Amino acid sequence: MPSEILLKILFCLDPVTLLCMGCVNRRFYHLANDNFIWIRIYATAFSPKRSNWKVNSVEKTAVSMNLLSVGDKEAGYWKKEYITKQIASVKAALARVLKPVNPYTGLPVKTKEALRISGLGWVIILKEKSGKEYTMEHVDLSINDSSVTIVWYGKNWPSLATLSTLDLCGVTPVFMDRSKTPTKNRPRWHSLIAKYDLSHLTESTMIGCDRLIRIFCLNPGLVVGLWQREEELAFVMANLHFHHLVEKSTLGSAAVPYELPPHTPFLDDSPEYGLHGYQLHVDMHSWGVFCLCGTFDNLFTKKGYIENEYVKLIVISFKNSSEHLPLIGKVGLSWKTNIFDGYIKSCSIMDVTLLDEYGKPFWCFSSPVCFRSSPSPSDGPNFLGKTYYVDYIDSEGKVHVELLWLQETEEYLIVSLVLYLRIAKINHWFGTKY
Repeated sequence: MPSEILLKILFCLDPVTLLCMGCVNRRFYHLANDNFIWIRIYATAFSPKRSNWKVNSVEKTAVSMNLLSVGDKEAGYWKKEYITKQIASVKAALARVLKPVNPYTGLPVKTKEALRISGLGWVIILKEKSGKEYTMEHVDLSINDSSVTIVWYGKNWPSLATLSTLDLCGVTPVFMDRSKTPTKNRPRWHSLIAKYDLSHLTESTMIGCDRLIRIFCLNPGLVVGLWQREEELAFVMANLHFHHLVEKSTLGSAAVPYELPPHTPFLDDSPEYGLHGYQLHVDMHSWGVFCLCGTFDNLFTKKGYIENEYVKLIVISFKNSSEHLPLIGKVGLSWKTNIFDGYIKSCSIMDVTLLDEYGKPFWCFSSPVCFRSSPSPSDGPNFLGKTYYVDYIDSEGKVHVELLWLQETEEYLIVSLVLYLRIAKINHWFGTKY
């Protein structure tokens, strides 16, 4: 078919279909880059809207001049301009939605709405040592109070022995059409969130098991389930905290994660600046079922608690029994595949949101944790019951929880909750020199 006729046909297509046509072959790629097609699309989408009150003649003249000089631009110029401006408009819309902040959590109030508007989804890309890749769409997700839990499972997992890495990416449509439900067949933008090494998975610490599976934790926040008998992948579960979730899932590239904006410390002449005024929100849950939702205000520590590059922040003390908290309901980690489902009692998902004295998120994470048996509490009185502890550590701090199992009521009681904040993080955040 002559190119002139093909151009007439392409002239009638919408932007998404044009991008798809450009993937057919080299000829269609060049035809679908035609500037006269894309300048019409650009002008329709972004030319100044008519107003009864005011017409911006400068913008109108600029568009007219661009139309006159369309032949002077290299092929594909107006396609790039259109895509760039579309992405910028979506970013601006998301920024407006995410601007209102909950004063109690320090997190955006409308995160769920932002997820809907952006058409955001998540994929994992499994890479074999040979270079072959498998892309898997998420099967299910659960939106919690301060995090989202995403699950992948299926029948066609590649062999674990052949895998080297796993990439977790957010995916969003290149062109947003709020009147239509995004589909995976439309052009999408990949944003790398985290990269995990799978080559030595079974050599890492197992955090729990039942009669069917064993689960392993990879930081940050990834759970990998393996079948007990075959030692092959059963499911993958990612836990992502709401703090900068939308930005990390939409503003990075397929190869480079989103980089957080630089933090500028506030000035303060307090002698213990950065050691007081903290507010903690902590949740423990599994698949939308919560066993702990706690908020702790006016937390503080002292210079005397600085030891081994950490400062100790006591949230719940052994010595004050009025602070002790029970875990409500069924404690454990739910898992499921397309065939089986189960429940691992010794694990849970922990969400931590620590705010500084200005109400800004200082340290946030969502991660699987496991309950490990301990002979007795490390400090404090001797309790009547079996003691367990929960530990978490990353580059910014540590969490240590001690629990008592009450046989009579069959529930856990938190008798100690301590945060250890890395001094390097405090110095960077507040501009101090502890």
